[in-house]
Amino acid sequence: MKIFKGKAFFFKSIFIHIFLVLVISFVSICFWENPISDFIINNIPATKYGSDDVVLVMVDDKSTIEYRWPWQRKIYCDIFEYFNNYANENVILFDMLVDSSDKEHPESDQMFFDTIKQSPNTVSAVLAYQEEKVGNTNYNRNFDKKFSTQVNIETSNALANSKYNNISIFPEKYFNALKYVGTVNLLLTLTDGKLRSAYDLVAFDGKFYPSITLKGYMVLNDSKEATLTNKFLTAKNTDLKIPITNNYGNIQHKIKFYKIRPKSVYSHKAYSAVDIIKSNKQIKAGQKPLISPDEFKNKIVVIGANAINIDDNLNTPVSRKHPGPDVQATIIDNFIHNEYLMPLNIIQNIIIITILCIISFTLINLLNFLPSLLSLIFISILYVIICVIAFNNNITPLVITPLAAQLSTMIFGYSYRFILEGRNKEKIKNAMGKYLSQDIMKNVVQNIDDIKLGGKKANVTVLFSDIRGFTSMSEKMTAEEVSMILNEYFSEMEPIITKYNGVINKFIGDAVMAIFGEPIQDINHAQNAVKCACEMLKKVEQLREKWLLEGKPKIEIGIGINTGEAFVGNIGSEKRLEYTVIGDTVNLASRIEGYNKVYKTNLLISSSTYTQVSDIVNVIKIADVTIRGKSKKMDIYEVLSLS
Repeated sequence: MKIFKGKAFFFKSIFIHIFLVLVISFVSICFWENPISDFIINNIPATKYGSDDVVLVMVDDKSTIEYRWPWQRKIYCDIFEYFNNYANENVILFDMLVDSSDKEHPESDQMFFDTIKQSPNTVSAVLAYQEEKVGNTNYNRNFDKKFSTQVNIETSNALANSKYNNISIFPEKYFNALKYVGTVNLLLTLTDGKLRSAYDLVAFDGKFYPSITLKGYMVLNDSKEATLTNKFLTAKNTDLKIPITNNYGNIQHKIKFYKIRPKSVYSHKAYSAVDIIKSNKQIKAGQKPLISPDEFKNKIVVIGANAINIDDNLNTPVSRKHPGPDVQATIIDNFIHNEYLMPLNIIQNIIIITILCIISFTLINLLNFLPSLLSLIFISILYVIICVIAFNNNITPLVITPLAAQLSTMIFGYSYRFILEGRNKEKIKNAMGKYLSQDIMKNVVQNIDDIKLGGKKANVTVLFSDIRGFTSMSEKMTAEEVSMILNEYFSEMEPIITKYNGVINKFIGDAVMAIFGEPIQDINHAQNAVKCACEMLKKVEQLREKWLLEGKPKIEIGIGINTGEAFVGNIGSEKRLEYTVIGDTVNLASRIEGYNKVYKTNLLISSSTYTQVSDIVNVIKIADVTIRGKSKKMDIYEVLSLS
């Protein structure tokens, strides 16, 4: 039954611990994991600047000072003419949404649309919306017909539960001028509003539409098809292999961000849009351009805006105000070099957490406190180092969550160990209390750090009791019968001695030696010893009547009591101690008890005891008794009753 209770306690504890680990893991993943990951990403050696394969052309503060914002669209014509006619770039990502006409300057729109039409390698931005819009059926059908990309789906429920219900509407002439479009929807983390993942395929109206970056990469490699599996997104005729997850039917991956360049807000090299405009005009005028078109040879160009009065900034792991176009440049840079942050899946993270918890709990139970604590600290540091190495190789395991689970395990493990050791100590104490007096056991426990040989002199009363004729009686019984009688006898005597603040020092065959006054402090130890002896005699009368009815032999006991100074403490060796009382006082008590046989009495006390109990007892004086070991005769007293 005790084993069952122990197992029940263990399994209940494990269940509580698992629940706590789950709660801590949930809180950690929601609030702690991302900031720690961001910190590591910002500080590992693998975090570098964006490559020179991708550059930015930005409508910045310098540009809006030269041309007041908002711009008429004809101003963009110089930028696109520059790239259409002079630069030899690979792809242009136009990260600016055109979803309305400029009714005040229709000629400006027409110039821009005509220029865009002459830019066959430009991918323009389109935005998917969650709001339901009515009356767009024909537009959506035409949009799909012109801009859809074939996506081979090799996974189930890929298009299920998309949160997007509509798509931005282009002016008709802009719609007709465009050749490629890509979505610019981005995914922000709910807990802190940071951008850490990018949508690669947006599900809308039962089909997938690629992001502006994925479409740009496919245009760059003349790829017409993408393939979606459970784990990866690939593009035909390319090395692209994006590790993806599904978010409400929209396919995403975790972005590998690059460091922000010195004295810049961008991770990629950036050019001011106004400098491109001036350079285009200079080339047309036969002058040397401010920026040579060779700067953009075989590069991907992202055109966007980032100025004081243009809010296109995002909160990312590398910057609180990260320009959106630079984020798009980062994503396509990931595609070009096939480098992504690859988070471990839930099963892998659970395995890591489980292994850490098991190792921690095992060490706590196998080792002492300090070695186990140092081992656990070492394991924690080692795990952090492994995480940093993993991040350096673009693998992103959970960092804080396993450590938080380990800390929870440590708290649980040490608490469980403390409780278990406490229970075991209590069991040991109770078990040893059956061999030693409970009071002596308490004294040992209270002075556990100061156990040594030695003791002190103290005034005590020593009681000896003995069963009359036990030797001859035991010869007539089996050993089992003798032990049964003794066990019942001692079981009845022990609570009486304890009741009067006595401490059983030892059982000597059929005899009992008890001490009064130590280790339990009692100024009335002599009186209590005598009262105890009287009650012991009454209990023996009751036992005698009971045993006679049971056919057991009649027993008588003799008790001797002496009061005086004795040595009380630990004797023996450093490895084996015994708490006892020794001295002439003890010897005299034992010898007085022996005189019960001579005088046919049951309770004899010494004169030193009598002087302290004379007012509570009726006695008969036995004068001039010769005590073995004593040169002088002495008086002893038979206690008849308590007065």
